[in-house]
Amino acid sequence: MIAIITGATGGIGEEFVKRLAGEVDSVWAVGRSEEKLNALRDRYGDSIIPVKADLSDRDEIFAFCAKIVSEKPEIKYLVNNAGTARMAPVSEFTLEEISDMLDINDKAATLICRACLPYMAKGSYILNIASASAFQPNPYIALYSASKAYLLSFTRSLNVENEGITCTAVCPGWVDTKMLPKTNNGKEIKYPGMVPASVVVESALKDCKKGKDVSVCSFYYRYMRFLSKVTPHKIAMKMWVRAIRQYI
Repeated sequence: MIAIITGATGGIGEEFVKRLAGEVDSVWAVGRSEEKLNALRDRYGDSIIPVKADLSDRDEIFAFCAKIVSEKPEIKYLVNNAGTARMAPVSEFTLEEISDMLDINDKAATLICRACLPYMAKGSYILNIASASAFQPNPYIALYSASKAYLLSFTRSLNVENEGITCTAVCPGWVDTKMLPKTNNGKEIKYPGMVPASVVVESALKDCKKGKDVSVCSFYYRYMRFLSKVTPHKIAMKMWVRAIRQYI
């Protein structure tokens, strides 16, 4: 019985590795850096199986899916954590950057889910790491928010389609990881409601085992989710832009 975790070498991904390593026979830790993957195995033991794959590369996504189909493992957990983000207007992204972001955030997660489903029995779990940004459109992180909105919608539908397999969209807000810059033009960046990765993972595992299709890890972001439902998006976007104006 295995767990598959993408984006496994840091932050939320590594926290999932740490939590699940003792619950399954082995963890397929997927990442781009062979050095970081080997270091992960050194930290958490020989049950960690490093799998080097660049999930922005179409051929490598399909090769990883083919590996799953070939080995036919018994999968207890699939955690699609690999993702990328950048704060900038869409006009500043290159075509390659846009393609890579959508490949990593959406295409890879979708294809890996499809590859894994035949090898997941009742009582298995799919956790797709979305974001609180999925709850409303957010200018200047438009691509990221839209990609996570796709993942939220896809995961909730997948949960209905696959009886016995709990599919949970994990929707944290700001998470204290190396992915977040701490300053911008010499100014300290303030992240309201920021939580450590351990809190996100602990909440996600509790929620998936309760059968929830969405996991939001703190009262602050549960409240923000409620606001996103009752506040017109035009107003919500103006509030968002006002909050981040000094950083863009």
